[in-house]
Amino acid sequence: MIFKAFDNARYLLEQTREILARTEKFDNKLYLEFGGKLMHDYHAARVLPGYDPDVKLHLLQQLRDQAEIILCVYAGDIERRKLRGDLGITYDAYSLKLIDDLTENGLWVSTVVLTRHNDHPLVRSFAARLEGRNIRVVRHSATRGYPGDVDTIVSDEGYGANPYIETTRPVVVVTGPGPGSGKLATCLSQLYHDSRRGIRAGYAKFETFPVWHLPLKHPVNIAYEAAAADMRDVNMIDPHYVEAHNGKIAVNYNRDIEAFPLLRAIWEKISHANCPYASPTDMGVNRVWAGVTSEDAVCAAARQEIIRRFFLYSTAHVKGTCEPQTVERVSTLMKSLGLSETDRRVVPLARKAAEDCQKQGKGYKGIHSGAAIELRDGRVITGKNSPYMHASASAVMNAVKALAGIPDDLHLLLPHVINTITHMKGEILQSKFASLNLDEMLIALAICSTMNSAAEAAVKKLRELRKCEMHLSHIPSPGDEAGLRRLVLRYTCEPVFATQDLYVAE
Repeated sequence: MIFKAFDNARYLLEQTREILARTEKFDNKLYLEFGGKLMHDYHAARVLPGYDPDVKLHLLQQLRDQAEIILCVYAGDIERRKLRGDLGITYDAYSLKLIDDLTENGLWVSTVVLTRHNDHPLVRSFAARLEGRNIRVVRHSATRGYPGDVDTIVSDEGYGANPYIETTRPVVVVTGPGPGSGKLATCLSQLYHDSRRGIRAGYAKFETFPVWHLPLKHPVNIAYEAAAADMRDVNMIDPHYVEAHNGKIAVNYNRDIEAFPLLRAIWEKISHANCPYASPTDMGVNRVWAGVTSEDAVCAAARQEIIRRFFLYSTAHVKGTCEPQTVERVSTLMKSLGLSETDRRVVPLARKAAEDCQKQGKGYKGIHSGAAIELRDGRVITGKNSPYMHASASAVMNAVKALAGIPDDLHLLLPHVINTITHMKGEILQSKFASLNLDEMLIALAICSTMNSAAEAAVKKLRELRKCEMHLSHIPSPGDEAGLRRLVLRYTCEPVFATQDLYVAE
């Protein structure tokens, strides 16, 4: 079931007020580091039901006349062609998409900073592409003396060696396509240059998670640990906050806590004054908890997210993109809350569908797989693979039929359409598996909707699958995965390949 437990309007009001108040504490110039995702924050949307994944975009739209954006991209991520796991595109491609999205929404990306710049051909090409579109590109080198030599860091050889970025608005949002993009170094470099110009600029950090005033072992904070398990992030009690606030407890994460003494020393060296913050928690401006309307619903959603992360990392491990320690870490977090894999409702039903497929002998070329989708009204619809379509395609087909009130025995895909596609795949294109994956099934359904009113009704119900939970008994093929992304289904899968083949072309 999908519940709403977050008030976006209330959150926007509180968050805008907090950012503007922080800006006024300095010389009306604040470098605001945006941690996490500026747009498409699907983790927050899953943990906080009702949270708009683009609410931070709307926040910036409210501040559009007072804010500009600096986008930091680590050159090494471009060189390695690092991927955004949620979108399946490289960081440089995502950066271009992010600039487009922000510009289309009336926001100004004033500068792209290539951090720890190198002269790799892919980095040069990326910079040339931006500059060819009249986007200012600034190249920052690795900071000399970092992290131990503060005197060198805060000097013309350190931050002073980076070009100064001229900014014109009070709030400068510094963001990036992912972690390790050099946002903090860019902010501190700007503070150094501003100080040399007599400007008393400030810095603050905007992180949605962990939520500082919730207990350390609150499900929402544990869900953040699960999401960041691959980065080895661990939530901790902030000792700097406890000391500065007479024993009051606050939660932060290990990297910020460990880095704070150095950050404070750098700040004081730059400004020749005491750091205005007594702890990394004090640096934060996040007001996300102001939008929560049902803690019970949020806790339930956070527990589900932890299980989801377990399947995600388990799958990544068998694919060779995740270390076993990450899986073990999330498994430990699950156990700390008494959770098991089958507490995700669609899991046992997907497994049973695969078992039934095998018992009934209805698989395809020795593959017996199943899938299950939980609809918004709580019904769970399953599907199995067959000579005609993959399990995920079957489950989606059965789900839209259920939503449209179409009898299960009424076929929506016309025989000649299926036969034409399978003939092309198997006989002409020489595909090893001719059955329809989810992406192909959706195209076939769209074609049939022009000739069949029931298929047309089913197509209209596809949008009701957005954000529904789904589980597969196997790792989806690329064609299945593409369809799942387009439908915005929140799917997980068993860390099991559907075939013994090392290469899967569809």
